[in-house]
Amino acid sequence: MTVAAAYASHLRLQREDTLTEVRAVADATQKVLLRLIPPRVGSLEIASLYLTATPHARVGGDFYALVDTRYGIRLIIGDVRGKGLPALAVAAAVLGSFREAAYEATDLTQLAKRLETTLLRDDAAALAQGDPAELFATAALVEIPHHGSHVMVFSCGHPPPLRGRNGSIAVLDTDDPAPPLNLGGLLATPCRPRRFAFQPGDHLLLYTDGVSETRDASGAFFPLVAWAQKQLTTPPRQALNNLHHALLKDGGDNLNDDIAALATRTSS
Repeated sequence: MTVAAAYASHLRLQREDTLTEVRAVADATQKVLLRLIPPRVGSLEIASLYLTATPHARVGGDFYALVDTRYGIRLIIGDVRGKGLPALAVAAAVLGSFREAAYEATDLTQLAKRLETTLLRDDAAALAQGDPAELFATAALVEIPHHGSHVMVFSCGHPPPLRGRNGSIAVLDTDDPAPPLNLGGLLATPCRPRRFAFQPGDHLLLYTDGVSETRDASGAFFPLVAWAQKQLTTPPRQALNNLHHALLKDGGDNLNDDIAALATRTSS
């Protein structure tokens, strides 16, 4: 019995060491992929939220990034089809391409083409370890000029951002969204970004479908627009903290999908 107890204790310590090592690797991966977004860039306040559906995971198939370029502040938020390491590999490929191309592309249409090219490469398909035809990601690209009163939105099959203004919510839906990244070959005519008013004091919420498709016990979707009318008036960090609590309450502390969100507020 003593030998058995000692062996069981040894196995438990081994599992704990392995779990600690895995968590350390996951933390390092998260820092590389989802780099820290500063709370303010110029006149823009920013906050981020990331939750994974997989227990003990730090990162999944959802992704976001921000870069400050000569064209303005550019943001991306997206969702890769599937879960696990293949989805993580695709997210890494898209983010790497975005962080380079966002500084060079003259507009969001060109930027989307650069991201599309990345996912069409054979090495990206190999990273996904699957059928290239199933390798795709939805994404929303946003450009906020340093000086101006508008925001540009380009959608690649992604849920539209929400703009909050004095408790009024506008869905910034594009007239002709592009297909998800890596499905651009299905597009007959080029898509263009759409321009929306974005004035001092306005709020902007970018999110993945894990937010809008969270279900309560009855199966009803999370009422995102109704929530935004009440909560998208607070500072970005507080708004996302409130969103986090609301999603966990609505979903019964169980998430069926990864969740990512970016909240911004512009000041004069």
